[in-house]
Amino acid sequence: MDPIQIGSLSVVAIIFLIYLGLYIPIALGIVSFVSIWLMRDNFDLAMNLLKIAISDSAMEYTFATVPLFTFMGLVVSKAGMGTDIYEVMNAAFQRIRGGIGMATVGANAVFAAVTGSSIASASVFATVAVPQMLRYGYNRRFAVGVVAGSSVLGMIIPPSAMLIIYSFVAEQSVGDMFLAGILPGLILAIAYVLAIAVTGRLAPTLIGEVTVEEGTRLSAGEYASKTLPLVLLVTVVLGGIYTGWLTPVEAGAAGALLGLLIALVRRRMTVRTFWEALLETGHITAAILFLITAASIYSRMLGLAGLPNMLGELIAQNQLGFIAIMIIYVSLMLFLGTLLDTASIILIVVPLFLPLIEPMGLSLVWFGIVTVVGAEIGLLTPPLGISCFVIKSTLNDDRISLMDVFLGALPFAMIMLCVLVLLIRFPQLSTALL
Repeated sequence: MDPIQIGSLSVVAIIFLIYLGLYIPIALGIVSFVSIWLMRDNFDLAMNLLKIAISDSAMEYTFATVPLFTFMGLVVSKAGMGTDIYEVMNAAFQRIRGGIGMATVGANAVFAAVTGSSIASASVFATVAVPQMLRYGYNRRFAVGVVAGSSVLGMIIPPSAMLIIYSFVAEQSVGDMFLAGILPGLILAIAYVLAIAVTGRLAPTLIGEVTVEEGTRLSAGEYASKTLPLVLLVTVVLGGIYTGWLTPVEAGAAGALLGLLIALVRRRMTVRTFWEALLETGHITAAILFLITAASIYSRMLGLAGLPNMLGELIAQNQLGFIAIMIIYVSLMLFLGTLLDTASIILIVVPLFLPLIEPMGLSLVWFGIVTVVGAEIGLLTPPLGISCFVIKSTLNDDRISLMDVFLGALPFAMIMLCVLVLLIRFPQLSTALL
């Protein structure tokens, strides 16, 4: 059996096991372990490679960024900062048609720079922004679509768990990945705002009326009290990394501590919520570590099978260029996005294509941004569409079905795809700040 057949069968086997209900990292690990055992007819070799994969994943120093940034995001969310920044954005955009939708996008962009979590963004703004939009005549599908689409900014604008995971797989600097995510995240946010503005002109019935309320106006003191904590947090975390004063791990620790202090000062952190944040951090961290370990043994299996070399030779023989490779890559990510979560997609496809990208002299940091944006489209597409499920379950509104959420998110998924094409065509958009 040649490497192409082994690689193809392994992907098919992984998807089949997942459809049977097997936990994704277990499916990855089982297929990789059995493949190595069958290829080399050596059970001890498979066990030793599994031990090495576990050791390498657990002992990686930069992995400490995952629990630290996760805890910081959970604390910030529980402290109500998402609601605060939404109120600020809503007051700023209230005189513009579609202003509530634009405020949701802007608030999600700022919130993403602190939490790095699409799920947290979807949960917070589903309860805050959707009822407000419905109140002022927004179409229900458009309202949930705005929240679903803008929630993905949490995985692109740093700090982002997906950028951290990619940095492990591709052995890139976490700080470089964070820097590279800024412009693409802002471009996507601007694209969403422009799309809402265009919708307001071409299909005003989807947007409702311009709303100006006394209750939404904020005084200078209110602006300061609602924005300064977030500004301080972003300055310490991202400023510390970009100036070189803090490593990503140290920045994560500083951000977690500062977020906890802000929550305590605002009296929004109790012993119970603190314990809940710790438990949830542990669950998320364990799940990500499990995924990384499984992906590590999977990439070793592919290398042992000789698949990267075989793919390189196949591309050379068929004279496939950069555009053809990227079309295949993006298509594969979009397909897997209907089945798997973002982290799993990254951990499966990156080891397959990384050996093809490196010899072409392309930036692996740029490739990481393309990978994360492409994989994030899966958050908005059925049947998995995690952000859509979170929004539906958070809203608990019988007037809005899961189909409404998916149909509302579809135009924003198309906008993401357009931005992805732009990032592929102009790699400097991802590397300009490096």
